[in-house]
Amino acid sequence: RFASAGDDGIIFLWNAQTGEKLYELHGHTHKITAIASFSSSNVTEEKTDVIITASADRTVIVWDCTSGRQVQKVSCFHSTVKCLTVLQRLNVWLSGGSDLCVWNQKLDLLCKTSHLTDAGISALVELPKNCVAAAVGKELIIFRLSASNNGSEVWNILQVKRLVDHQDNISSLVSVNDLTFVTGSHIGELIVWDALDWTKQASECNFWDSSVHPDVQPEIKLSQSPHETSVQHLTSDEECVFAGVGKGIYVYNLQMKRVIACQRTAHDSSVLHIEKLPNRQLISCSEDGSVRIWELREKQQLPAEPVPTGFFNMWGFGRANKQANQAAKKMQENTPVYFLELVGDLIGHSSAVQV
Repeated sequence: RFASAGDDGIIFLWNAQTGEKLYELHGHTHKITAIASFSSSNVTEEKTDVIITASADRTVIVWDCTSGRQVQKVSCFHSTVKCLTVLQRLNVWLSGGSDLCVWNQKLDLLCKTSHLTDAGISALVELPKNCVAAAVGKELIIFRLSASNNGSEVWNILQVKRLVDHQDNISSLVSVNDLTFVTGSHIGELIVWDALDWTKQASECNFWDSSVHPDVQPEIKLSQSPHETSVQHLTSDEECVFAGVGKGIYVYNLQMKRVIACQRTAHDSSVLHIEKLPNRQLISCSEDGSVRIWELREKQQLPAEPVPTGFFNMWGFGRANKQANQAAKKMQENTPVYFLELVGDLIGHSSAVQV
């Protein structure tokens, strides 16, 4: 099962196999801004699956996935909660907006940071050693959470590092594994980070460059609007990072450190959120109200053709490097080529689907 939610303030619960709508959850009065699922166990050790949703109405609601009923509502926020993250290891969940708050399963507030900035936290991701990375404008702030040792539920949030490598506001964060996490910005930068020492491992900022994908018909554009290059959302399957960039979806292979597949117009409007499904499948939702399922497939290889020498050489910039060209050709012969195929189109929402 999975849940989707958007500007209409309604949460839909779906069957992922059949595309059947299971529940329609009503309770928010404004658009949904964040969603998270949480498996909690009660005194009798029974597992219950719940969904936590945040809205521009400045409330957070907990829903029971089995019955579709509203379990609890919190409305003590001074501003919109923009992101929610569950830390299963610590059995707590975090809400990010103008403050970073730590909550337990019963929705008791354990601790919070002082007011950060008016922009607030736009995204959160869990890191090893009880740390989280929070996107605040162009900065990444690393916080460490610690519980008191005396058994009381007193928690502390300590700010341990600020990273300022992005040139523009950070729009998305994703954890790849215990060693790596990735961030994306509004001007299309993607940075791969070490999750333990928070150093930069790799970066990419030319998703939309046609010369990167020789099989795609090049488009000659003098300038890109930020709308087309903004990294709206990221997800990962440990091998690749999937990025919703403008209207398209791009697949970045972490080992090769390059884009291996793309669907430039996955939707008619901006892709707002993407999520990984099993079997190399991906689900995306958009400003245009659509929810679509994609599958990453390998292309049948054709005999290798000479590799184009790139956009700049075409215009006489730089000199064609024969040796590099042969190396690129050899690499292309040995590298499988992938593409994203549309395998499902789910109709349900009447306006932008945020999550």
